[in-house]
Amino acid sequence: MRLISWNVNGIRASVKKGFYDIFASLDADVFALQETKVQAGQIELDIPADYHQVWSYAERKGYAGTAVFSKEEPLQTIHTLGITAEDSAGFGIGDPTILDREGRLCAVEFKDYWLVCCYTPNAQDGLARIGLRLTWGAAFTRFVSQIAVNKPVVICGDLNVAHNEIDLKRPAANRGNAGFSDEEREDFQALLDAGFIDSFRHLYPNQIDAYTWWSFRGNARANNTGWRIDYFLVSEDLRENIEDAFMWPEIDGSDHCPVGLVLRDL
Repeated sequence: MRLISWNVNGIRASVKKGFYDIFASLDADVFALQETKVQAGQIELDIPADYHQVWSYAERKGYAGTAVFSKEEPLQTIHTLGITAEDSAGFGIGDPTILDREGRLCAVEFKDYWLVCCYTPNAQDGLARIGLRLTWGAAFTRFVSQIAVNKPVVICGDLNVAHNEIDLKRPAANRGNAGFSDEEREDFQALLDAGFIDSFRHLYPNQIDAYTWWSFRGNARANNTGWRIDYFLVSEDLRENIEDAFMWPEIDGSDHCPVGLVLRDL
């Protein structure tokens, strides 16, 4: 089974940059998107009719959003983590339930597994949103751990964190910045400690210069001054099913590139 995930940085913009050709060429059983930036009814994708479409929309126009397109018909879908005020206790932030209104989760149950498409909040410059970011992280780890009790789980998406120094070009210069703060890296480690496997690092633990996002500034993409912040994670019971994990930095159309996972016998 072949799964693809891509932060398209606006699906309407991506369509104008060759999305349909890319979609067809990657030939996925499941194709997940993040940062779709549309509301219901704003776009009708011209993809093959045998794909079932599930969308999560943000209340705020032109913001966030996720989607999952699958050849297998979903049994059910979940669009929120159920975040409460108690989840943000100690962070000194406002209403954390806003995170469940930003279209950041598209969890789809299939016969043999769950596919959880996620667009993790950015901590923002100066870690201005770190409280909300960590609130999301804790609630997300709790959610995927709960559904993993009864069925294997595949997590994909823009998790907005480079886990280790190997996962970004300039770790020393970015230490403490959004996406590479100690708090965010510890939050990601907590997800792994809960029983999830980073499929790419599982297969390629020492591969360098493997990135999925590049700033629009400073000719970063041409110089491969990037970050690996887009992932496929799988629950421990899928460890032996991991056949390959990859990325396509040569595919343009967004500041992120698509990432993929092949699972055998699923």
